[in-house]
Amino acid sequence: MQRIFHTPEGVRDIYGEECGRKRRLQEQIHRVFRQYGYEDIETPTFEYFEVFSREVGTIPSKDLYKFFDREGNTLVLRPDFTPSVSRACATYFFPEQTPVSLCYTGNTFINSSSLRGQLKENTQMGVEHIGDASPEADAEILALTVECLRASGLKDFQISVGQVDYFKSLLAEAGMDEDTIARLRELISQKNEFGVEEMIREQKLSGELSAVFMELPRMFGSVEVLERAKALTGNPEALAAVARLEEIYEILKLYGCQEYISFDFGMLSKYRYYTGIIFQAYTYGTGEPLVKGGRYNELMKHFGRPASSIGFAIVVDNLLSALSRQNISLPGEPETVILSYRKEEREAAVREALRLRGEGKNVALRLEREAGEL
Repeated sequence: MQRIFHTPEGVRDIYGEECGRKRRLQEQIHRVFRQYGYEDIETPTFEYFEVFSREVGTIPSKDLYKFFDREGNTLVLRPDFTPSVSRACATYFFPEQTPVSLCYTGNTFINSSSLRGQLKENTQMGVEHIGDASPEADAEILALTVECLRASGLKDFQISVGQVDYFKSLLAEAGMDEDTIARLRELISQKNEFGVEEMIREQKLSGELSAVFMELPRMFGSVEVLERAKALTGNPEALAAVARLEEIYEILKLYGCQEYISFDFGMLSKYRYYTGIIFQAYTYGTGEPLVKGGRYNELMKHFGRPASSIGFAIVVDNLLSALSRQNISLPGEPETVILSYRKEEREAAVREALRLRGEGKNVALRLEREAGEL
């Protein structure tokens, strides 16, 4: 039988300087999490299938890595941290009494096509703020996102904020079936203006409703787009969604990070558990989002403890790639001192290594080889 020693498709080894940079980046981000009062949590790498089932609204079953335990239960490698942390919070905390702020670091696994060169295993760092429905919580999460990206060394980035409730309120008014909604969601997310226009014309909707659906792929930009969103519809739920964004933006001014914020009403996440705001962060040098997040007020019900929640995940590998392409250095780690010695110098060498390590230096002891030794 042929022995295979290379990594499977979609995963890779990380070593040397890149591995060191990744560790230092994670330390910088974790420091910011702690400064904002978030407590660490670790959840299992694999969970019961029900934690990520269709009812939860996470990724399709076909993209999950599934296997069985001895009792025949279906298990999956986690594709997403939010359901895992929500399950743990429902088990150990009481968010209906006091908001719970948790942060995590770990890897996610998605068995998707790698035609775009995306990895199937990614390191994520994120936060979940559970038990707080306020716009203040939304604004702080966005401010925390800005602070994390700043701490990484990034200067040029943008956080694009959407509003799921705006789209959902229009759908409720239109009365479309699930298949039509799925197709429309895809076309709007792709910014396919012509596809959306053709599909909406087939639905025979009212003039106002047709106009706002057709406009959604173009409704992105600075804070001025909020006025446009209000002018397009008289739907009370849609207008309330825009009012919420306006309040969040005012709070963000207090944090001094409004310059990093833009709005996109055509942003519609594939994760169906999102309600309210959703957002993604981008910079140049990578086409993939650095951060994905949003509000999920209904997810905790699935785990038996209803609580309004919001969070985000930083895709560490994407952020590291962007930093490299922009030639941004991370805080340096002390150089390693190589201390070579012969056998007869062993005692002195060990003593010197211990002294230097006591001073906080990194020291590698290297025994010099005799001639002919391997």
